[in-house]
Amino acid sequence: MARCYSVRVPNRQPVLPHLWLISDARNDAALESALARLPRGSGLIYRHYHLSPDARRVRFKALSGVARRFGHVVVLAGDAAQARRWGADGAYGSPERLARGPRALRLVTVHSLRELATAHRARADAVLLSPVFPTASHPGGRTLGAERFRLLAARSQVPVIALGGMTPRRARAFERWAAIDGLSST
Repeated sequence: MARCYSVRVPNRQPVLPHLWLISDARNDAALESALARLPRGSGLIYRHYHLSPDARRVRFKALSGVARRFGHVVVLAGDAAQARRWGADGAYGSPERLARGPRALRLVTVHSLRELATAHRARADAVLLSPVFPTASHPGGRTLGAERFRLLAARSQVPVIALGGMTPRRARAFERWAAIDGLSST
């Protein structure tokens, strides 16, 4: 008699997109159309911190449905356990929040060499290095500039996503990039 054996195959992580749209209160009204315009296989980092927990989950469900129709990867700002419960492909947040929990795609924003080292210790799969250029989020804030970005990115053990003041024109110089306003204008 033949026996059947089942082998547990670990969950495969999605391919890391080169282009990421980050959700925010100020781009909420344009997100569906922005997701439709992105190249297939791009990514959505869903934040929406401005909503109540129930409203945040409802909006996540709606936007993740749109994103999936276009073959996009969906990452939830939160811990890995929450990302799994909500059906996201991964989690985005601080290294401390992402170091624990089920295995998922883990994205962390960093601003310095020290934060990059912390993200490596937390097993981040990729980092968003920010801010490269001046941003609407932090007017007048200090920026890295393209040269300092490259110096820090060269020290990374994981893929680096450029964030901060990114537009399609500026992004030509970067392999991976993310934007809030730069991808959501209608």
